[in-house]
Amino acid sequence: MTNPFSLVNKKILVTGASSGIGRSCAIELSKAGAQVVVTGRNENRLKEVAQIANANKSIVVDLCSDDGVSSLVKQLENIDGIVHAAGIIKPFPVSFVGAKHINEVQSINFNAPVELTSLLLRKRKINNNGSIVFISSISSSFPYKGGAIYTAFKAALETYSKVVALEYGEKGIRSNCIKAALVNTKVLDETINSLPPEILEEHKKRYLLGFGEPDDVANACIYFLSNASRWVTGTNLVLDGGLTAGA
Repeated sequence: MTNPFSLVNKKILVTGASSGIGRSCAIELSKAGAQVVVTGRNENRLKEVAQIANANKSIVVDLCSDDGVSSLVKQLENIDGIVHAAGIIKPFPVSFVGAKHINEVQSINFNAPVELTSLLLRKRKINNNGSIVFISSISSSFPYKGGAIYTAFKAALETYSKVVALEYGEKGIRSNCIKAALVNTKVLDETINSLPPEILEEHKKRYLLGFGEPDDVANACIYFLSNASRWVTGTNLVLDGGLTAGA
């Protein structure tokens, strides 16, 4: 019997693959049989990930640059799926938000995945019955102080994903989001360093299953990219260790 969770013979693009969730996704997708194409800005780290994941192709590109997205698409052959893992948080108080901060957060968290997805679809480089996975955040539904811009663009990304699902469902192309809470990555380290220990401990108690690991997100991506989720599109999967169970 064929394993519905297998990614054998599926070519998958992972953005932000040089670190964090993207790195874990590239490695775990490869273990599931995928032919992985990795992209990121840090050449040395990306090269390391490409070797571990036995990547089909490694492309160093800045998706926020003027020609970053078009350059990436030109170097790609047809793919069966994509994980949009590139992103930044950049907390900032509402009263100090300005154009520079908005543009910085928007360019990588919203513009890059939207432009990349749209161009891939326009160039017909996502195969029929393919799957698109956006890494969003639980904060799009549960905002926090300092996260006005980040949460706003994650919410916008989730709406965009639903429209992709509506417009490309007839081709069997699925589009879904993963709403992740705190995961043990560099971002969590930065959060820990910015919070008083007592506040961090109080927040950690709200995670019934503790903070997540990058592999937890990667495993959810395997589900969305595999045939096991062939009847799932336009959804948001909450991945938060029980943080919002009582909300």
